[in-house]
Amino acid sequence: MGKGFFNVPIAVNEPVKSYAPGTPERDAVLQAYKEMYNSTVEVPLYINGKDVKTGNTKKMSPPHDHKHVVGTYHLAEKRHVDAAIATALEARKTWSQMPWEQRTGIFLKAAELIAGPYRAKINAATMMAQSKNIYQAEIDAACELIDFLRFNVQFMSDIYMEQPESTSDAWNRIEYRPLEGFTYAVTPFNFTAIAGNLPSCMALMGNVVVWKPSDSQIYSAKVIMDVFEEAGVPPGVINVVFGDPVMITETVLASPDFSGLHFTGSTFVFKELWKQIGNNIHNYKTYPRIVGETGGKDFIIAHRSANAKQVATAIVRGAFEFQGQKCSAASRAYIPKSLWSDVKKFVIEDVKSFKMGSPEDMGNFITAVIHEGSFDKLAKYIDQAKTDKDAEIIVGGGHDKSKGYFIEPTVIVTTNPKYTTMCTELFGPVMTIYVYEDGAYAETLKLVDETSEYALTGAVLATDRYAVTQATEALQNSAGNFYINDKPTGAVVGQQPFGGARASGTNDKAGSAQNLLRWVSPRMIKETFVTPTDYRYPFLGE
Repeated sequence: MGKGFFNVPIAVNEPVKSYAPGTPERDAVLQAYKEMYNSTVEVPLYINGKDVKTGNTKKMSPPHDHKHVVGTYHLAEKRHVDAAIATALEARKTWSQMPWEQRTGIFLKAAELIAGPYRAKINAATMMAQSKNIYQAEIDAACELIDFLRFNVQFMSDIYMEQPESTSDAWNRIEYRPLEGFTYAVTPFNFTAIAGNLPSCMALMGNVVVWKPSDSQIYSAKVIMDVFEEAGVPPGVINVVFGDPVMITETVLASPDFSGLHFTGSTFVFKELWKQIGNNIHNYKTYPRIVGETGGKDFIIAHRSANAKQVATAIVRGAFEFQGQKCSAASRAYIPKSLWSDVKKFVIEDVKSFKMGSPEDMGNFITAVIHEGSFDKLAKYIDQAKTDKDAEIIVGGGHDKSKGYFIEPTVIVTTNPKYTTMCTELFGPVMTIYVYEDGAYAETLKLVDETSEYALTGAVLATDRYAVTQATEALQNSAGNFYINDKPTGAVVGQQPFGGARASGTNDKAGSAQNLLRWVSPRMIKETFVTPTDYRYPFLGE
């Protein structure tokens, strides 16, 4: 490993372990899973470095076995949120002044804890509480979170190294200060790595944080905080509250010291938060930074020159890994008529080969969707497609919530390019395909661009480079992350910075220095060595 600014280690991506039968990592994660599943945990609020129990609790259950209780978590009242804000502001007095290399040491240690002693635990928690199979848990809760922590240190080093030119008589330098006040992190259920990154990247830059995880991700959020505490994050720097999101958010956004929102979640909620911030703008001491990554209606378009098997693999992996609950998941595809027969055959074969069930059985590719609300929404759209004349389900279509929230991976073919599931974000294992005439490639590209309000991810598959070029130009505003001859998921920290525009967010690219720049307020300092003593310039003459 090389060295960066002031000998900071240059980050490299964490290798993905195989979890093949007989490997030590497989045995370790199964043991951790069984221990968690067969016991219960109590998750308190975390304020000023202390566990806070309110007595008002909710149960936690695995989505794939929703009658089984694995723990409870405590719900905050307004006074707890006020305490978290006050604690954060008090902690800022010392945290913001801590030398940056000392902050760096904390988060590099957190990365090593996850890579080593906490790896099995954080993966098992993500498998159990969020119903990820082991591979999806490994690339998320372990590898991506480790990468965020390591690469953010490198990005911070790169930012601090960016300095203006100086002259012989004046020294110019930029000080990258943390924001004045406190920041607010709101994180989703679907990626443990996002839950860890949003509060920690702001804290790394010297900010203090109030963090509200998703109610469906609290189990693994507790593991994240255990790691941060062991790594040495001081009391009050990151405070965690659970409960009524409306009350928590209103309390946070009402504070004059609110200085930044780091959000991943639904487009509607993000727009509402933006509106609240706007309504409160006269109350704030500083203009708050607003960073959000929201929804997607992510696409795959194949050209007639594409390889049918590659297209089918991009569809089944892009649409159905983690039950389609990635914001980058493919949910609409456009296939040329000449390829459709082969693509259809391969897709059906692949989907029928999926095994579905608990992630404890590592032969299962598909597990449950996150909760009953998601299940009911998806079942409604699937059942509607069974009756609509312009839609046909070619594989899947079943659903059962008697034990877990299981939705069969479902492929709908429509004759209507504006059919409801071509346009509406469902956030589940439902792919809708429109078959277009080979000669209508240009018109179909226009259709892809105009069909959705979102612009998060998308992919084109073609061997004809002119077709690739045409799609790249026509779809330049349709996806913040655009993939050529690949599925539209799987962005890697440091390799494919992630984010989209339009209704998909502010495109501030998590996994890059651009995102970290949002959490500092630069101060330009000019130091003059020989200070003038006469106001007169030469042009004035004698």
